[in-house]
Amino acid sequence: MDQAEGLRNIIKMNQQPARPLARVITITSGKGGVGKSNTAINLAIQFRKMGQRVIILDADFGLANIEVMFGAVPKHNLADLIYQGKNIRDIITWGQGEVGFISGGSGIAGLSNLSREYLMYIIQNLAELDAIADIVIVDTGAGISDAVLEFLVASGEIILVTTPEPTSITDSYSLLKALNRHPRFDAKISQVKVMANKVDAPEEGKSLFTKLNAVVMRYLKLPISYIGSVPQDKNLSKAVMQQMPVSLASPNAPSTKAYEVIADGLLNGTDAATVQMNKRGMAAFFSHIIATRNQPKGGAL
Repeated sequence: MDQAEGLRNIIKMNQQPARPLARVITITSGKGGVGKSNTAINLAIQFRKMGQRVIILDADFGLANIEVMFGAVPKHNLADLIYQGKNIRDIITWGQGEVGFISGGSGIAGLSNLSREYLMYIIQNLAELDAIADIVIVDTGAGISDAVLEFLVASGEIILVTTPEPTSITDSYSLLKALNRHPRFDAKISQVKVMANKVDAPEEGKSLFTKLNAVVMRYLKLPISYIGSVPQDKNLSKAVMQQMPVSLASPNAPSTKAYEVIADGLLNGTDAATVQMNKRGMAAFFSHIIATRNQPKGGAL
């Protein structure tokens, strides 16, 4: 049995109807400084308030934004699972608001050198997240690196965070262009949703999306949707300095209310039924990433 067949068998095993599958939401941005990690944390807090069990995977390798914002220092990280034989529960750190997070550590750069048996061990451990969490939020690095694109291609649900700054909008388009050109990207499987951050008014966010969507549809023919905006808010900046999510530090702040509305829309909105049907879980998500690193360009799992 070759490696690809082994990975396919694991995916099938973890997609049996009796096994719960986590909803995987990947959050990304075309450039740094637009509030991507803040979005990941505050959506996680809001999902938890709505009764969902949430784990954040900090895939912004080497920067540790999530742990800094949570004010928590993890004992272990994803690299310890991959290279030190730790199990998935060992590497989860529980932060504020009963939200768990997994630090990326040194990342997945060496996965292509691991044996098939060890890759299976890793995937089986990550598949346990399906039993631990209802929602897994993946916080990617910013920009258009190969690692970021691999996470996006593997995800069925992508939230692109952008701001009204011209450079942010331009970089968001560049990211979508690179994603759309990726040989393994399938727009029928991966839904792209846009969130406008740091806006002065809701109308500014809608206008931003309208302009971005017009260019994307004209040149890329890629369907994207709008999930809402988060306003400029001094309470959010203050919460970051206190190493607390604004959703906990200031429950009535404008930004908190905005995150609450967006989280409710994601959980109970018009496409909620479609998202529920298309859930693939962490085994399929991570198997896709590993397959990308272990097959020739253009291959398929």
